[in-house]
Amino acid sequence: MPRSRPLRLAALVAVLAAAVAGCGDAGGLRGAGPTETAVGPDKLWPQLTPASSPAYVIGEVNREVVQGVAVSGGDIHAVDPVAVVRREIAESPGDYTGDRAPYRETGRLMAQCGAGAGHGRCPVLRPYYRDLTGDGRAELTLGFRLLPGRTTAVRVYTVEKQRLVRVMSWDDAVSGVELARRSVIIRSPSEVAGYEYRLQWTWEPDQKAMLLTHDEMLRTGPHPPKTPKPSRSPSASSSASPSAGTP
Repeated sequence: MPRSRPLRLAALVAVLAAAVAGCGDAGGLRGAGPTETAVGPDKLWPQLTPASSPAYVIGEVNREVVQGVAVSGGDIHAVDPVAVVRREIAESPGDYTGDRAPYRETGRLMAQCGAGAGHGRCPVLRPYYRDLTGDGRAELTLGFRLLPGRTTAVRVYTVEKQRLVRVMSWDDAVSGVELARRSVIIRSPSEVAGYEYRLQWTWEPDQKAMLLTHDEMLRTGPHPPKTPKPSRSPSASSSASPSAGTP
């Protein structure tokens, strides 16, 4: 630390003291009150045998090479986002073709994508490019609407050895998507007024994929309390669940 710094601090303290004296109590420091005593966590049911395998398989690691999509020169900017979505649709035609298909409108509107993603009635949204893996090269983040519902598919792709690789996949009722450093953050509406779900995927080099690292329910603003409703019978009640998605 430079020797001159203590002298500068002493001079600054003297100036501040004179200012406080001249202005009375205005701007003076005030105590914040007693600090709450820290309490350590209590471990519950220590007699339970720790689980060694997950109860549900939700596909934490989503990593798949996309077949049939060329990556010219290894540059992901040369990949056509509409062609990528069409390839995914071709892998699950029953979801997009037919009057009873859940995403039949998406399948029908793909014919409107002649001008490219993000134009006209094309369900493929504008693509974004950002280095999410830290290797200095951009990844492709794209989304497309799953119609006639209100769900949006969010995907992240990278290039490895001239191959297009999907490293993140999520379908949800989306209210916002953000890219921050090595992460993709998806905000979704909650059943509880004044709250939203916020899910964050972060690049994991060991898995070479985006992993779900944060799953939170956060307050979005003040809302008046609702009048409590009579509780339903156990047979008619349903448990609350996080925002729906298909990893």
